[in-house]
Amino acid sequence: MKKNIILAGVGGQGILSIATVIGYMAVKQDLFLKQSEVHGMSQRGGDVSSHLRLSSKEIFSDLIPKGKADLILSVEPLEALRYLPWLNKEGWIVTNEKPFVNINNYPDLNIVHESIRKQSRHVLLDAEQMAKDIGSSRSANMVMLGAASPFLGFETKTYIDALRFIFGKKGEDIVNKNIEAFMAGKEFADKSVVV
Repeated sequence: MKKNIILAGVGGQGILSIATVIGYMAVKQDLFLKQSEVHGMSQRGGDVSSHLRLSSKEIFSDLIPKGKADLILSVEPLEALRYLPWLNKEGWIVTNEKPFVNINNYPDLNIVHESIRKQSRHVLLDAEQMAKDIGSSRSANMVMLGAASPFLGFETKTYIDALRFIFGKKGEDIVNKNIEAFMAGKEFADKSVVV
């Protein structure tokens, strides 16, 4: 197995929680893992990204070269477009359609969505609404992880185990809401794309 994943969004959207879940699963599967994080402004609203590299063989760099990412997983659509130069020809973009407008000159959302739709391999979904529909608006990041799960190569049980471990100290209700959010995203992707 070898996966190069770029996680992107803005502060407060749960990018680092997604990275934690994927990292935990990689360690449990005895994979090599390298991770690099970039944090924008420390308060909510600054850009946040993470390069995650997983492999069954040793990894020597934590940064993904341009044109080598297998997946861009973004919780903010404009941030997904920022990393297009890193995506390989067979790679997927999985992104939330709802913007986090943190700049004065944020482009027209229709143009942003159209730019994403021009990519032959994409999943564009309203993760925030899906999270609200299950009664857990803070779980949009886990909806996004679920939507990306068909492209990561782990079994569903592995995700569930990771979510139980990572959110376990927060109580059974939080665990169950995160699992429900993950499954909602996974079901959306399973119906939307053929892998």
